[in-house]
Amino acid sequence: MTGFDLSLGALSPLGAHALAETLDGGQCFRWRRLDDGCWRGVSGTTAAEIREVPPGFRARLIAGDASQLSHHLAEDIDWHALADRLPWRSDAHLARCIKAFPGLRILRQPFMETLLCFLCSATKQIVQIKQMAAALAVQFGRELVPGIHALPTWDRLAEASEERLRTCQLGFRASYILQVARFFESRPAWLDETASLPYPQARERLMELPGVGGKIADCALLFGAEKLDAFPVDVWLLRAMARHYGLDGWKPAQIAHFGRVHFGPLAGLAQQYLFAWERRFGM
Repeated sequence: MTGFDLSLGALSPLGAHALAETLDGGQCFRWRRLDDGCWRGVSGTTAAEIREVPPGFRARLIAGDASQLSHHLAEDIDWHALADRLPWRSDAHLARCIKAFPGLRILRQPFMETLLCFLCSATKQIVQIKQMAAALAVQFGRELVPGIHALPTWDRLAEASEERLRTCQLGFRASYILQVARFFESRPAWLDETASLPYPQARERLMELPGVGGKIADCALLFGAEKLDAFPVDVWLLRAMARHYGLDGWKPAQIAHFGRVHFGPLAGLAQQYLFAWERRFGM
């Protein structure tokens, strides 16, 4: 664990705000900022640290595979080119958002981990979801190196009791997680089959699971299955769409439909720019 040996952003340079929003903006819950400003995170069985080394950022592998880390950080995608395909030329607010967060990207996360974390998310804020995910990893996950654990598999969770799951601060979410884990125990290919479907069918299928509504399904598909046409709507998006697009009073399903039509097949990337702007500048 010597030196920061992976240079980030060669294809799509990252700004500091964009990195912080990517790692700590609610699309994943396994990265945290240390007291010295370094970021430490886990994806699957890969753990790493990211530090600013001007003029950019470099990553250091702690456990796992460097290629998996690069995959997780979506280093093979030119995110600036993707952002340029969004309708910013006719959308002044979107243009402002893109300019404020150059290089903002969507991480690649294991689908099962993404779904698990968003099952923890109902009525909770980012810091609380992170606490629940960390507790699940320590209680039920594999230790990768001393003090760093992977999230548990569904099979491991299926063996747990609801009472023990509740010790991870899950509350009522423990019942949903246990039901989903036991569902997957007998259907190990179900999530992979779901990920292979077009977005509308995948969303409908996910919403058959206990505890999965439209927002959780959209988040899991955007952040865990690379469905970039998903457009999750939360309180931040409700506020952004009311302020900047005149959609005050619209229901989340109506706003999600508008987002997919207005922003097109990369609506999920636009959503991240709008979300990031609203959290940082819209208060």
